[in-house]
Amino acid sequence: QVQLVESGGGLVQAGGSLRLSCAASGRTFGRYHMGWFRQAPGKERKFVAAISWTGDNTYYADSVKGRFTISRDNAKNTVYLQMNSLKPEDTAVYYCAVQSPGYSGSYYYSGAYDLWGQGTQVTVSS
Repeated sequence: QVQLVESGGGLVQAGGSLRLSCAASGRTFGRYHMGWFRQAPGKERKFVAAISWTGDNTYYADSVKGRFTISRDNAKNTVYLQMNSLKPEDTAVYYCAVQSPGYSGSYYYSGAYDLWGQGTQVTVSS
Protein backbone atom coordinates (compact mmCIF):
# COMPACT_ATOMS: atom_id res chain seq x y z
CA GLN A 1 0.00 0.00 0.00
CA VAL A 2 1.36 3.39 -1.02
CA GLN A 3 1.31 5.94 1.76
CA LEU A 4 2.90 9.04 3.25
CA VAL A 5 3.24 9.48 6.99
CA GLU A 6 4.03 12.86 8.50
CA SER A 7 5.52 13.35 11.95
CA GLY A 8 7.20 16.01 14.04
CA GLY A 9 4.31 18.35 14.66
CA GLY A 10 3.48 19.74 18.07
CA LEU A 11 3.08 22.81 20.23
CA VAL A 12 5.83 25.40 20.24
CA GLN A 13 6.19 29.00 21.38
CA ALA A 14 6.59 31.79 18.89
CA GLY A 15 10.19 32.05 17.77
CA GLY A 16 10.76 28.35 18.25
CA SER A 17 11.54 25.60 15.76
CA LEU A 18 10.13 22.30 14.60
CA ARG A 19 11.25 19.74 12.05
CA LEU A 20 8.59 17.84 10.17
CA SER A 21 9.28 14.54 8.47
CA CYS A 22 7.35 12.74 5.78
CA ALA A 23 8.18 9.09 5.22
CA ALA A 24 6.98 7.44 2.03
CA SER A 25 6.40 3.75 1.58
CA GLY A 26 5.02 1.47 -1.07
CA ARG A 27 6.53 3.41 -3.96
CA THR A 28 9.93 4.88 -4.77
CA PHE A 29 9.61 8.65 -4.71
CA GLY A 30 13.14 9.48 -5.70
CA ARG A 31 12.09 10.64 -9.19
CA TYR A 32 9.29 12.95 -8.10
CA HIS A 33 8.95 16.44 -6.73
CA MET A 34 7.55 16.51 -3.21
CA GLY A 35 5.72 19.30 -1.49
CA TRP A 36 4.41 20.58 1.81
CA PHE A 37 1.08 22.32 2.20
CA ARG A 38 -0.78 23.58 5.24
CA GLN A 39 -4.37 24.21 6.19
CA ALA A 40 -5.51 26.44 9.02
CA PRO A 41 -9.01 26.02 10.53
CA GLY A 42 -11.66 27.42 8.22
CA LYS A 43 -9.18 28.20 5.48
CA GLU A 44 -8.14 26.55 2.25
CA ARG A 45 -5.06 24.41 1.92
CA LYS A 46 -2.04 26.48 0.89
CA PHE A 47 1.35 25.78 -0.60
CA VAL A 48 4.33 25.97 1.75
CA ALA A 49 7.34 24.47 -0.04
CA ALA A 50 8.39 21.98 -2.70
CA ILE A 51 11.59 20.26 -3.75
CA SER A 52 12.73 18.65 -6.99
CA TRP A 53 13.63 14.98 -7.07
CA THR A 54 17.35 15.79 -7.09
CA GLY A 55 17.00 18.33 -4.31
CA ASP A 56 18.65 20.95 -6.51
CA ASN A 57 15.52 23.08 -6.86
CA THR A 58 13.38 24.31 -3.99
CA TYR A 59 10.31 26.52 -3.97
CA TYR A 60 8.78 28.45 -1.07
CA ALA A 61 5.72 30.49 -0.31
CA ASP A 62 6.63 34.10 0.39
CA SER A 63 5.24 33.78 3.90
CA VAL A 64 7.85 31.18 4.91
CA LYS A 65 10.82 32.15 2.75
CA GLY A 66 13.93 32.59 4.88
CA ARG A 67 12.39 30.74 7.84
CA PHE A 68 11.55 27.27 6.47
CA THR A 69 13.85 24.85 4.66
CA ILE A 70 12.72 21.82 2.68
CA SER A 71 15.10 18.92 2.10
CA ARG A 72 14.96 15.25 1.19
CA ASP A 73 16.82 11.99 1.62
CA ASN A 74 15.94 9.76 -1.31
CA ALA A 75 17.74 6.79 0.21
CA LYS A 76 15.28 6.98 3.11
CA ASN A 77 12.29 7.98 0.95
CA THR A 78 11.81 10.91 3.32
CA VAL A 79 11.26 14.64 2.92
CA TYR A 80 11.77 17.17 5.71
CA LEU A 81 10.56 20.63 6.56
CA GLN A 82 12.72 22.57 9.00
CA MET A 83 10.69 25.42 10.44
CA ASN A 84 12.46 28.19 12.32
CA SER A 85 11.29 31.49 13.78
CA LEU A 86 7.77 30.14 13.98
CA LYS A 87 4.87 32.57 14.24
CA PRO A 88 1.31 32.06 15.51
CA GLU A 89 0.10 32.42 11.92
CA ASP A 90 2.05 29.26 11.04
CA THR A 91 -0.45 27.28 13.09
CA ALA A 92 -2.07 24.71 10.80
CA VAL A 93 -2.21 21.07 9.83
CA TYR A 94 0.78 20.37 7.61
CA TYR A 95 0.53 17.88 4.77
CA CYS A 96 3.19 16.38 2.55
CA ALA A 97 2.44 15.29 -0.99
CA VAL A 98 4.03 13.56 -3.95
CA GLN A 99 3.98 14.89 -7.50
CA SER A 100 1.63 13.21 -9.94
CA PRO A 101 3.64 11.04 -12.36
CA GLY A 102 4.27 12.89 -15.61
CA TYR A 103 3.24 16.30 -14.24
CA SER A 104 5.37 19.21 -15.42
CA GLY A 105 3.50 22.38 -14.45
CA SER A 106 3.71 24.61 -11.40
CA TYR A 107 4.56 22.89 -8.12
CA TYR A 108 2.84 25.65 -6.17
CA TYR A 109 -0.49 24.16 -7.17
CA SER A 110 -2.13 21.37 -5.14
CA GLY A 111 -3.24 19.71 -8.39
CA ALA A 112 0.40 18.88 -9.08
CA TYR A 113 0.27 16.17 -6.41
CA ASP A 114 -1.66 12.93 -6.39
CA LEU A 115 -0.80 11.37 -3.05
CA TRP A 116 -1.17 13.08 0.34
CA GLY A 117 -0.32 12.24 3.90
CA GLN A 118 -2.78 12.41 6.78
CA GLY A 119 -1.29 15.62 8.14
CA THR A 120 0.43 16.67 11.34
CA GLN A 121 -0.72 19.50 13.60
CA VAL A 122 1.59 22.44 14.25
CA THR A 123 0.48 24.93 16.88
CA VAL A 124 2.48 28.06 17.62
CA SER A 125 1.56 29.95 20.78
CA SER A 126 2.15 33.67 21.19
